[in-house]
Amino acid sequence: MSKKYFDIHGPVFWPSAIIIILFIIVTLSVGEPMESIFVQVQDAISDNARWLFVLSVNIFLFFVLALAFSKYGSIRLGGSSAKPEFKTLTWFAMLFSAGMGIGILFWSVAEPLFHYTSPPYGEGNTIQAAKNALGVTFLHWGLHAWGIYALIGLGLAFFTFNKKLPLTIKSLFYPVLGDKIYGPIGNIIDTLAVVATLFGLATSLGLGVKQVSAGLHHLFNLKDTLVLQVLLIAGITLLATISVVTGLKKGVRFLSEWNVRIAFLLLLILLIIGPTLFIFNSFVQNIGYYLSNFLRLSLWTESYQQSDWQNNWTVFYWAWWISWSPFVGMFIARISKGRTIREFVSGVLIVPSLVTFFWLSSFGGSAIFLELNGIGNLLSAVQDNVATAIYVLFENFPLSNFTSALAILLVTSFFVTSSDSGSLVIDSITAGGKLDAPVGQRVFWAVSEGLVAAVLLIGGGLNALQTAAISTGLPFTLVLLLACFSIYKGVKGEYYSLKNSEPD
Repeated sequence: MSKKYFDIHGPVFWPSAIIIILFIIVTLSVGEPMESIFVQVQDAISDNARWLFVLSVNIFLFFVLALAFSKYGSIRLGGSSAKPEFKTLTWFAMLFSAGMGIGILFWSVAEPLFHYTSPPYGEGNTIQAAKNALGVTFLHWGLHAWGIYALIGLGLAFFTFNKKLPLTIKSLFYPVLGDKIYGPIGNIIDTLAVVATLFGLATSLGLGVKQVSAGLHHLFNLKDTLVLQVLLIAGITLLATISVVTGLKKGVRFLSEWNVRIAFLLLLILLIIGPTLFIFNSFVQNIGYYLSNFLRLSLWTESYQQSDWQNNWTVFYWAWWISWSPFVGMFIARISKGRTIREFVSGVLIVPSLVTFFWLSSFGGSAIFLELNGIGNLLSAVQDNVATAIYVLFENFPLSNFTSALAILLVTSFFVTSSDSGSLVIDSITAGGKLDAPVGQRVFWAVSEGLVAAVLLIGGGLNALQTAAISTGLPFTLVLLLACFSIYKGVKGEYYSLKNSEPD
């Protein structure tokens, strides 16, 4: 195969491609019964592995924090003379676009409303439920999610830039496996990373298309059908393909910066036309609730309650972030050369989390404000079609057509950014860690992501998307637990090597 269009690492590329193609064939062949199969798989994994997901995400978060604020925090990614490749604001923009993007637009209004009416504990539709709703939402979108990303990103940046290993997940395990990472064990790890990334990515793309389709129906009365959603996936995947061909420094950076500009404009408009004082007051109180209940919420497993609430929410999120982490982690690693471990962890955890919290307080807080004051009919609309949440919210304020159109543009832009960033990452893994694989290969993976998202929607809608994330997140959780030990071993060796090389 010509290296002009493809430069593959066969032991990873072919198993990954075959697994994905088989999944597409089976899902389309079985048809409608796949939806119930997806539900059964999701329930089985959630019921039996809930404790593992909850415990693991806490280990990941506290591990990266301990590393950052230990003596190892001064180690610079890329060596002592390395300089950051991107300006700090550009770095933050790319972090946020890759890490949350579509998901936060889809759930920022709907999730707090669901927690307000059907809370994990206590009575719904009360003042206390309103207080709890944003705090619980913060749990799912805050430090734990970014801690998972920081773990992968830090490990990959360290082993790639400091130890000159390939930019693939298997490199995380060099201190444990040595040169065996270049054999079958390393290939299995990378194949698992590709499949997890692609299904985690397809989950986000599927949610994004549902929201764009709902927005077009809301604004232009286009029928919100599966056919429209599949056509949207095809069209937006084409845009993503064009972007991915231009590469990281042009297409992805350009879109990431514009994502942040559009998101800031949308947020600013809501702050002006929405319940401004309530948003700022609730933002402060929500952070207080989140921090004061941090450990209790973080380690809660619903063991005495025996309901499906945590399976439907927390377990899904933890599995989604874990399955999404090879993509986001590798992308963060690629853009973070030149930063110290302490700077890296602080930047990846704190700034994106605070921005996310303010976004949730603005959009989710405005929705709860309307409910508390009996304004609009937001809740019933969200229960009818969760993808319409942000558009129904805007209906209650001036400029609703403009803000809804802006939201559609932002979701589309996030879709393109996620797809092309994900393609670059998967491309790198299946090319054996090469940073700039041929264009044909990037196009192949961009199209594959769109195809899997379309098949998941056809085969079971939201349940299928959630099952895809949970199924691939479970085995990768075990991979990440081993990665913690390996990263520690590698960083420790680097620290003492640098210390011993210092002149007396």
